[in-house]
This record gives sequence, structure tokens and C-alpha cells, in this order.
Amino acid sequence: MASRDLSSQVDLELWRMESSDWRRPGSEQEEGFGVQARRATDLGMVANLRRSNSSLYKSRRLLCPFSSEKQENLSSWIPENIKKKECVYFVESSKLSDAGKVVCACGYTHEQHLEVAIKPHSFQGKEWDPKKHVHEMPTDAFGDIVFTGLSQKVGKYVRVSQDTPSVVIYQLMTQHWGLDVPNLLISVTGGAKNFNMKLRLKSIFRRGLVKVAQTTGAWIITGGSHTGVMKQVGEAVRDFSLSSSCKEGEVITIGVATWGTIHNREGLIHPTGGFPAEYMLDEEGQGNLTCLDSNHSHFILVDDGTHGQYGVEIPLRTKLEKFISEQTKERGGVAIRIPIVCVVLEGGPGTLHTIYNAITNGTPCVIVEGSGRVADVIAQVAALPVSEITISLIQQKLSIFFQEMFETFTENQIVEWTKKIQDIVRRRQLLTIFREGKDGQQDVDVAILQALLKASRSLDHFGHENWDHQLKLAVAWNRVDIARSEIFTDEWQWKPSDLHPMMTAALISNKPEFVRLFLENGVRLKEFVTWDTLVCLYENLEPSCLFHSKLQKVLAEEHERLACGPTAPRLHMHHVAQVLRELLGDSTQLLYPRPRYSDRPRLSLPMPHIKLNVQGVSLRSLYKRSTDHVTFTIDPVRDLLIWAVIQNHRELAGIIWAQSQDCTAAALACSKILKELSKEEEDTDSSEEMLALADEFEHRAIGVFTECYRKDEERAQKLLVRVSEAWGKTTCLQLALEAKDMKFVSHGGIQAFLTKVWWGQLCVDNGLWRIILCMLVFPLLFTGFISFREKKLQALCRPARVRAFFNAPVVIFHLNILSYFAFLCLFAYVLMVDFQPSPSWCEYLIYLWLFSLVCEEMRQLFYDPDGCGLMKKASLYFSDFWNKLDIGAILLFIAGLTCRLIPVTLYPGRIILSLDFIMFCLRLMHIFTISKTLGPKIIIVKRMMKDVFFFLFLLAVWVVSFGVAKQAILIHNESRVDWIFRGVVYHSYLTIFGQIPTYIDGVNFSMDQCSPNGTDPYKPKCPESDWTGKVPAFPEWLTVTLLCLYLLFANILLLNLLIAMFNYTFQEVQEHTDQIWKFQRHDLIEEYHGRPPAPPPLILLSHLQLLIKRIVLKIPAKRHKQLKNKLEKNEEVALLTWEVYLKENYLQNQQFQHKQWPEQKIQDISEKVDTMVGLLDMDRVKRSGSMEQRLASLEEQVAQTARALHWIVTALKDSGFGSGAGVLTLAPQKAFDEPDAELSIRRKAEEPGDGYHVNARHLLYPNARIMRFPVPNEKVPWEAEFLIYDPPFYTAEKKDVALTDPVGDMAEPLSKISYNVVDGMTDRRSFHGAYVVQYGLPLNPMGRTGLRGRGSLSWFGPNHTLQPVVTRWKRNQGGAICRKSVRKMLEVLVMKLPHSEHWALPGGSREPGEMLPRKLKQVLRQEFWVAFETLLMQGTEVYKGYVDDPRNTDNAWIETVAVSIHFQGQNDVELKRLEENLHTHDPKESTGGLGMSTEWQVVDRRIPLYANHKTILQKVASLFGAHF
Repeated sequence: MASRDLSSQVDLELWRMESSDWRRPGSEQEEGFGVQARRATDLGMVANLRRSNSSLYKSRRLLCPFSSEKQENLSSWIPENIKKKECVYFVESSKLSDAGKVVCACGYTHEQHLEVAIKPHSFQGKEWDPKKHVHEMPTDAFGDIVFTGLSQKVGKYVRVSQDTPSVVIYQLMTQHWGLDVPNLLISVTGGAKNFNMKLRLKSIFRRGLVKVAQTTGAWIITGGSHTGVMKQVGEAVRDFSLSSSCKEGEVITIGVATWGTIHNREGLIHPTGGFPAEYMLDEEGQGNLTCLDSNHSHFILVDDGTHGQYGVEIPLRTKLEKFISEQTKERGGVAIRIPIVCVVLEGGPGTLHTIYNAITNGTPCVIVEGSGRVADVIAQVAALPVSEITISLIQQKLSIFFQEMFETFTENQIVEWTKKIQDIVRRRQLLTIFREGKDGQQDVDVAILQALLKASRSLDHFGHENWDHQLKLAVAWNRVDIARSEIFTDEWQWKPSDLHPMMTAALISNKPEFVRLFLENGVRLKEFVTWDTLVCLYENLEPSCLFHSKLQKVLAEEHERLACGPTAPRLHMHHVAQVLRELLGDSTQLLYPRPRYSDRPRLSLPMPHIKLNVQGVSLRSLYKRSTDHVTFTIDPVRDLLIWAVIQNHRELAGIIWAQSQDCTAAALACSKILKELSKEEEDTDSSEEMLALADEFEHRAIGVFTECYRKDEERAQKLLVRVSEAWGKTTCLQLALEAKDMKFVSHGGIQAFLTKVWWGQLCVDNGLWRIILCMLVFPLLFTGFISFREKKLQALCRPARVRAFFNAPVVIFHLNILSYFAFLCLFAYVLMVDFQPSPSWCEYLIYLWLFSLVCEEMRQLFYDPDGCGLMKKASLYFSDFWNKLDIGAILLFIAGLTCRLIPVTLYPGRIILSLDFIMFCLRLMHIFTISKTLGPKIIIVKRMMKDVFFFLFLLAVWVVSFGVAKQAILIHNESRVDWIFRGVVYHSYLTIFGQIPTYIDGVNFSMDQCSPNGTDPYKPKCPESDWTGKVPAFPEWLTVTLLCLYLLFANILLLNLLIAMFNYTFQEVQEHTDQIWKFQRHDLIEEYHGRPPAPPPLILLSHLQLLIKRIVLKIPAKRHKQLKNKLEKNEEVALLTWEVYLKENYLQNQQFQHKQWPEQKIQDISEKVDTMVGLLDMDRVKRSGSMEQRLASLEEQVAQTARALHWIVTALKDSGFGSGAGVLTLAPQKAFDEPDAELSIRRKAEEPGDGYHVNARHLLYPNARIMRFPVPNEKVPWEAEFLIYDPPFYTAEKKDVALTDPVGDMAEPLSKISYNVVDGMTDRRSFHGAYVVQYGLPLNPMGRTGLRGRGSLSWFGPNHTLQPVVTRWKRNQGGAICRKSVRKMLEVLVMKLPHSEHWALPGGSREPGEMLPRKLKQVLRQEFWVAFETLLMQGTEVYKGYVDDPRNTDNAWIETVAVSIHFQGQNDVELKRLEENLHTHDPKESTGGLGMSTEWQVVDRRIPLYANHKTILQKVASLFGAHF
């Protein structure tokens, strides 16, 4: 296969095409100082593409990957917007095809051309020209691609013209192919031929590349073919897909290949789209072509109308990558520009060109050392100073790594390679060398992300925008390890407020590790969570979240209620409170009451509704709080916890709960919310996850309460009944009961508390027999027979003892039991013995008793100490089964009493009252639930009753089916309904228990026992018989068979099934009966805790007293403090602080126990072993590398020593000591013991420049399609011999010819110019002395630049400029001078041109005879020009000399004078005049022309100024001893 490493000439042409993309046409920027040209791309066409609709696309892709509707849309959209290239003129080429056929100049045969292209008359006699003879047509190859014989994985492909706009391709990928907008773009480049890599390096590269793509959500872009580096990437993706689960997500790998070089591409041509198109991977028969790689997911096949021409895709790929890197992805309210990184393996000349372009455009590159060729050449010299990278060194490296190709390299190519490698190495901040085993770079993914952060860190920004950018990238990638190691270091101290926007983004994106990291670095939730933050979080709920749908329902109801027009009401927190009220239950109040707008705190927070441009405005400036803001919510941590819980974010909720103060109540409330949501969640998996998380929160509540109870029982019990203002004025106990957290309620400490409440002020160790005895003989209370908890009650003969005794719930309960038994006995006596036509006194007593019961039920219904309202109390009352039974019994008694009082219905009344007696007896079961013995058994009986209820459905099927069949066979036309019911249901049911009908088998058939015609109401109708009526005529064998089958299934199968169900229920419930009984015990205790002490019917006296207090005296109801206690503020704070302390103990114990788990220990040991193996491998590699470094250094020392000795010997022989300049000195010894090569790289990077101008030798001249001749460092001086030096000539034409020199292409006009003197109005003298004039043109005193002529400058020779440096002291609001690291801080006046990314000093070139620079005049009012000239003359000169500018040439260069103008005081009159006379322009509004903006910026080494301007600023800062 032909090599696809492009030649240098082709590289140069491609480079010119690509460079035209990023050059900004138009303004010449003549007066710029260190111009760095950039293009301002108009992205208006893709404004709607800026937002990430990842969830929408993902759902589309999951739901309908091959829907016919989607195929139809693609089949119509792609041909309309995407074209292909076709040759329309056949010109016979001198070359033949591989098959020996005649081909066109485009490479295709006659048969492969369109019919109209064979002999078009319009082109006859003309040479083949691709611009004229290749036309665009609608593409005919697109759709889905499946590789024959391989996996059934479906990819996407499209054939595009090389001129297709990037915006169209991007729209195809994101909108029609459904790809999520990436968080990172990885461009992998390198050798196109197969090459060998070490197995370990190959494994590390594959694992790291896929890991970074999968964890960050990146796109990998390659050449797409099944060779070289593209094959390596494809195999890495294949290995990942085989070893990972589907949940980990697909790695997006996009191949951009040339259509004309693809083998078997005919199978991809489908004019209406291939769904799917089958592609044959045939490496053996591909010849000079190449096959597509089967492991790529998407293919963009670039077509230029030719066949067999490699490299066609490079310009389109470059433009596409640049376009994608300019897009913005928004997530969690924070937007980032999509970063791009170039990963290089192996490669040839074309790869070097790609690296050079990437570095020039500011794209970081990761070079994998050990992969071969270009990658190894750069890796070998990357650690050297630029001055040591010489032509001979590059020639030596090329001979080593390009053994076969080395002979083909010309001298010009080697010089060009040297220049490019010098420029690449010079920008070390963009270059990362991945070395196997290098400390800190064990994986490629870490190296890639570190390279991006290193490149970002090298950019100049105001303040800490650079750090904000890096943090945004880390959050977008979800790589907390990178954030910990690279961003949160001692190099920068983060303020908590600076992290708030990213905290919001991490929460919305559900990245708990970043939330934990931000909390560790000072973010306080109480400062972070405010009204606007909460509204933002709830507005960004996932649409699939159940809480989101409930919120939308509330908003829709309010919209209908208010009829507020077509716009829906905006979300407020009281809407959230309504939904939370439904979830938390009626025992809580609204967590967020509807606020009055005058009381609502406001934040100056434009925040996540707008996009935050990483390259522009700082995050901090968009998230400022007013200094006097007041937090609206009671407990901000609670609000954030609720937000996390309703979305079922397990880990996030756990992190936030650990920050909560009222942690027990918070855990119980979360449990309640999750259980309620799980009931309505339709997704089974989500519902189970919610229940699991609810159970986890319940265990946390138990754990914290256990710690508290062990420490102090009394304070722990206070926690249970403390009124929590944060959770709707409820208590922990109420929340646990609402959530039905039986494990928590059955906790020993809570049961001890309930027992304490149950016994009131009595001691718990009093025997029950003592209580009953004192109830019957209350004078025993004064004998010390009963003990009390409080010492003051121990005194004898005090009425308080009686009150305390009879107010105890245990006493009230037993008095009510005795009363209820007396009521039942009296009721039974009346029903059975004393039921007279007119009521007796016993019956009247029953009526009174029942009236007292009715009054007590009314009291329970209307008693509202919490102020809940009648409807809420009624719903709570009727939610209890026993209350329903009480109401039913009372209503039935009233019905029976009504019938009883009417003489006609006396007997039916007695029947109704008899049935009512059963209901009153069933009420005893509730009373017995307090018993530890009977209570659990009653629970089991209740569960078994449910089993019986469902069992009856099964039994009814058999009973009815057998009964109907039996009745139909035996009896003919029975018309009596009651006897039909008896025959079908009653007799069939009794048959199960052995009462088999005597006549069913015909043996005991007797006509005396039945009625022949069914006229006797007391006898059943006779079965079918013969004409005599004495012999049965029905088939006995059939009825007996049915009976046997019925008994078999009903009596044996179903009854045993019922027994098995009972057994299962018993076994299941028996394990939890204790918990259930303890849970239900609370209801009975609470009921009798609030019940009047007198039993019925004496309770009427208590009701009368209560009526007088409520209605007459209007005394409000109050709940007893024993079950709901509102603490004093100080006491509550102390109690919660104590709870938080014990919560920390609980969390530490949990972590310790987790580490003690056998599985965790095994995992820890495994990780330690892996770490040890990795360290041993790295130590081996580092030792070998260190040894090679030492040997190389030793060889160099020996060689220099030998040369020195040779010089000494020669000098002695000549009987002289030689000249001082000729003495050789030994090279300084290198740091042998330096463990980290990165340190030496950084140290060398910080060395001063190599002594030559750098910007003036950039290969691409700014604002022109001209390439410089490459000039390596060693060839810069004019004295250095450079025989092949042949720079091009370039002079830009100027509009104002009078103010510029002639073009210079002819010697005649140039002869009139006088150099090294003042030539008319032009000063052609240099600050560096006289310069050489050769062939009528001056020579740059700093050496060669690679370009002749004057370029875009105005004059041959020196072009003089002036740079005023206007400074003042930076002051705070109080007027004091700000300091940093003890030094004072300066502010400098800078200006910015439209569409420029850098700021500049307000200086530049001057018109002849003028003192002020042109740009300075543009920002100053004319009336202040004279005054500023005076300031200039009074200023201090800080620099005078040559400027290393990219516009410099061999014959024209810039020299400048920098003058410092400093205003010492803030009230300086001249300073005020200057500020008044400055023209102000907004750079965002200045869309054209020369509108410039001016600002005062802090003088700092990271200020985004041109490099030469920063050098001047540094001199000014040194002049005043200020910070820089």
C-alpha cells in the first residue's frame, strides 16, 4: 500500500489552505505590537446547536434506532444538504489502473464515470482541471453500515464533498445521528502504515485512550482506516466493548477518511440510504487502497472526485475539529468551550506538519514516546533547550528513527524539520511527552487530561479565570482525580464563593465526588444554598423524575386556578412545598410558605439560565452575592438534601446528609419521602432503588439514635419529641410513624421512652397487680404501696399522688378495660335476660354508657392540639381501622335502638343489637394489642384474615362450579331462590366438612324426604326419577365422580393450600411481629396518653369540663410536652450540637466497619498489590532511563575532557598559552540524581530566550498567504553560513503611498532612500547602531527572518513606535493601596481592538512629525493630546530597542521606546483629566471599524497582553518595586 505520509511540498500547500482558516482577513494591524492573528468565526448559523440535548438524543437512540420515520428524514435531509464530487470530463491519463485499464486524470475508468462525462462538448480540447471538471451532486452513500462476517454492531456513514461546511457535518452528527455533544475532542494522528509497538506500551495506550473517552464523554477522531494508528484505536475500542457492560456507554469513534481510497466502497452506494449497507473488510485484495476499520462507530468519507489520492480529508478534518472546538456545551448551568487535544503515535512528515499546525493554533499535543519515527524524534529532544536542538542533532535523530527513509531527506527538508521541531519544543506548555513508567503518568488518560490543563494553565487571563476554566473542564470530564492533583493545589487558594457556580453544576450533573471535593475545600452549604439557588436546582430537575411531573401538575393547577394567560406561572419554592407536604404527610407544616416579595432575599445571580463562556467572563463575576443578603430558608442543608433525595441520588444524598445538623429527623424525613415516591413510581427498578435508599436512611437514623442513647438516655429521648422547625414543626417520632419505619420505632431506646410515657409519673418497676389493687382500693396510694419517679411525689398523704396515679396512661387503660368489660357484661345480660318491651334501668344504663363512648369518639375526632384543621383530623381519625369499627358499632347500635323503641320492630331491633354485640366484642382485640403476649398473635391473625379473604376467591370457583353442576344434574327447574342457594352454595360448602347429600349416589334415595313438585317450602325438590317416581333417573356414576373430584380439589388441595398459606404467613410475620407490635403499641399509648382519666360512663364529667374550657373559657388545646416538646433556643442548639458530634462518631464507626468487611479487605490487598507491581515496573524503567542518562552525560564529559587535553597539548607544543577565547571549558554536570525529568524540563523552560528573535521567524506571515523560509536558531546570525538560504520576497501594498516606502521589487526607487540617518520626515536610525545595507536593502540587525522585503510594515529599515505605559496604584474601597506578597499592586491602562483576544498598551506607530501614536489618539479626546504630550516628556524611559514582532523581515523591523507615566495619588488632577478624556467603547458592541475599549487592569504576569508588552510591564513594575 502506498504511504500516506505527505511530502513536504504537499504539506506546505495543505498548510496554506488550513492557515487561511484561522487568519483574520481585513485589518492590517499595522500598529500592533506582537500581533497574534486570529479569526473571529461567525457562528450565527449554529446558535441553536450550542445547547446540549443529550438526554433527548439518548432517548431517541434507545427507543427507535432504526425507525422508518428517522430513515425517511435522513433520506430527504442528507441529499439536500450534503453533496459528493463527480468528474464530468474524461481526460485520458498516461497512467494505467492496477488492472491495466485506461483511466481519467481523476483516477476513475470509463465505466466509473457518468455517461454525460465521457464526451462533453463544452470541455473538448481542454486540459483536466479539478476546479472546472469536478462538479458537486447530491450524495449517494449514507446510512447505517454493518461489516460482513464481523460483529453485528451498526455504525453510521456518509459520503461528503471536501467543501462541505463544518456546520452541516456537525448538525448531521448531533441532530440526525443523535450523538451527544462531547466534553472533549481527541484527535489521534500518526503513522498510516502498520507499525510495531511494545506490548506493554500498546496495552497502556489502548486502556488509557478508551478510559479518557469513556469517562469524559469524548469523541475520538481518526483517519478511519484499518491500518496504522487508526487500527490501534479501533482495537482499543473493540477490547473495551468486549470487556464492559452496556451501562458504561459507547465510545464514540469517528473516522474521517478519503472516499477515493476506500476499497469495496461500491457496496456503500445507496441513493436513498443504506439501512444497513454491508461492507466487506478485504485486506488481501485492497492493493493500494485501504479498508475501513470495523471498530469505528461513525465514518465521514471525504470526496474530491478523484480515485487513489490520499490526504484529501486533511483540510476538512482540520476545519471540522476546529469548528467543534469552538462550540459550547452547557450542563448544569455552566458552559464550556469543547477542548481539543492531539494524540500522536509514530508518524512521518505529514504527522510533523499536523503537530506543528496544532501547536501553532494552541492545541495541546501528547506524544507517545516509544511508538517510533516522528513521535520518538520529538520525544528525544523535547527536554533540551532550544539552543541545543541543532540541524546536526535532528539529522542524527532522523538517521536513527528513519533508517530506510533517511536517504531521501534533502538538506532543505532537514532544515525545515529542525525549524518546526524548535518551534514545537519552544512551546513546551502545549507539549506533553508520555513516557512509559514516568512518575505521575502511569496511564495515557492522565497524560491527556494533564496536557489539557497544562495548556489551559499557560494561557493568560485576568484574575483567576484560568483556574475557573480548568475546574470547568475537570467537572465536565467528571475526573475528580485530575481536579485533586492538578487544580486544588497549593499554587492557588480557592475562595468558597468562587466554587459556588461549579458546585451548582456538579449537583445538577449528579457528580457526588466533586460535591465532596468542594465541601472539603471550604464550600459551606449554609452560604451556598439560597432562594435563587434552590429555584435553579428545581428548574433543572430531570424530566424523567417523578417529582418533576408532580411539580408540573401543581403549576398547571395554579395556572388553571388563576387563569393567568398563555404563559405558565414560574416555579417558586411554595410550589415545591405543596408537593413535599403530600409526601411528608399531614403531620408537617409547609416547609416553604408563600413569601412576601418585600421579604424575599435577592441575589445578583444571573446564573445557570445563561451560558458562561469559558474564554470570556469569569464564573466568579457571574455568581456574586450582595453583601447583606439573608438566607431565606431555615435550614439550607435540609433543602439540598430534599433536592437530592427526590431524584434518588444515593451517593449525593449521603454526602449532604453527613453535613446536616438535625440529622435524625432528616434521615427519617428522607425515608418517608422515598417511600411515598416509590408508591407512585411506575419504573420497578427505580421503585426498588427508592425503597433501598429509604431503608438506608432508616438505618442511619437508627445508628445516630443508638449513639445518642448510649451516651445519654434522657437527651436522646428529648431528641425524639423535640419540635423540629426545619421539618415542618414535627418530631422525629412523628416522622418515623408517618414513614412506618418499624425498625426505628422498635429500637430499645424508643420503646423505653414509650414505656416511660405509658407509666406516666409512676415507676416502671411497679407490678401490674399493684396497679390493679390500687385502682380497686385507692387508699393504698397513701401507704407507699406505689412508687413514683419524682421525689416530691414520694411524700405520703398528698393529693398530687392521687392525680399522678390516675393520670398515668397505664391506669387509664386498665380502668377503661374494667369499664368496657362491665359494659359488655351488662349488654349481654340485657340481651339475654332483661330485654323488655319497655327499657329497664339496666338498659338505660347501657344507653348512658354508649353515650359516653360516643362523646369520647367525638372528642378524639375534634381534639386538635396541633391546629391541623377539621378535614385533616377527620382524615387521620378515619384512617384508623379501630375507629372505623367503633363508628360502625355505634351506628349499628343506634339502628338497633331505633327498631327496639318501635313496638312493631322490637324483635328485629334485638337481632340488630345482638349483631352489634359481636362488633363490640371484636373491639377487645385492639385493647389486647398492648399485651406483649397477645399483641403479636393478633397481628398474625390479621394477616391470616387477609389470606382467608383471597383464599375464598379460589374456593368460590370450586364451590359454585360443583354446586351448579350438581343442582342442574339432580334437580329439574327449581324455581325457589332460597333452595337454589342452598343446593348450589350451602350444601356444596358443607360437603367440604363431611355433610355429603344422602341422595347424591342414589343409594339412600327416599321420596319422603323431598317434595316431588317443589311445593313444600320445608323440603327440597326431588331429584330426577323414573316414571314411577321411586327410582332415581340421574347418572349416579357421574355425580359420584364429580363429588370425588370436588372433594379431592377442595378438601385436600385447597384446604392444604390454605394451611400452607397460614404457615408461610406465620413464618414470615413471626420474624417481624415483634417490630410490628412495638410499632403499633405507640398508637395505643398515644391514645390513652391523651384520654381523660375517668372511665365511661364517668368520662362524661371530663367531657363536660373540657366543653367548658374550650367553649366557655376559650382555652386552646395543648399537646402534652411528653410527646411533643418545643425547646428553648439555647437548649435546642446545645442538643443539636451534641447530636452532630455523635453523628460524626457514627460515620467514623461505619467507615471502620466497612474496612473490616472481608470483601473490602480483599479489595484493599488487591489494590496494594497492583500498586506495588506498578511501582516496581516504574522503578525498573526509571533505573534504566537514569542509567542511560548518566552514561550519555559521562560520554559527553569524557569527550570534552579529551578536547581540552588536546588543546593544552597543542598550546604547550607551540610554546604559548593560546587565546582566552579559545579555551574550552567543561560542560556543567547534569543532574544525575534528579528523580523527575519533568522538573528539569520545567527548569529549562524557564531559562531565558535563546538569544534570537522568535516571533519574526514564524513560518506563516500574518495576514498574508506567504510562507517564510525556515531559519533554525543556529542560522539566524548573518555571519552564519547558510548557502541554501533563499527567502521569498513580500511587500504589502499600502493605501497611503505617500506614507510608505516603495514596494522594493526594483532597485530604482530604493536608491533614493538614505539609511542610518534621518531621511526627510522618516528617522531611519536604529537604536542598536548602524546596520548593514546590502544590495540597496538594509539587513535586520538581529539576523535572518526567512522573508525579504518590508512585509506589511511601512518603511525599510527600522519602523519606530512609542509605547506609553500609564499606571496607577490599585486601591481598595477605603482608598488604601492593595498589596500582594508584601509588594504594592499597580494598575495599567490597556486597550483592546475588536475581535482580538489580547489586550495591548495604547501605543504603536506615529505619523511623521507627530509625537502621539495613532491608536492613542483614537482613545483620547483631541483636546487632551497636548496635555498627554507633556506627560510623555515628563515620563521615565524604561525600554528602547528592537521588538521581536511577527511582521519583521530581513529588511524591515520594529523598534520602540517605552515611556512610563505613573500617577502616584488617586486624587491626581491629571489622572482625573485623563479618565474624563478617554473614549469608552464596549468591545462586545464594536463589531467593526476601529472601535477600541480601554480598561484599567492589574499588573500581573498572567495579564493577557502581547509577550513584548508584558516584558515592558515587568520593567515598569521593577521600577516601582511593585508586584508582577
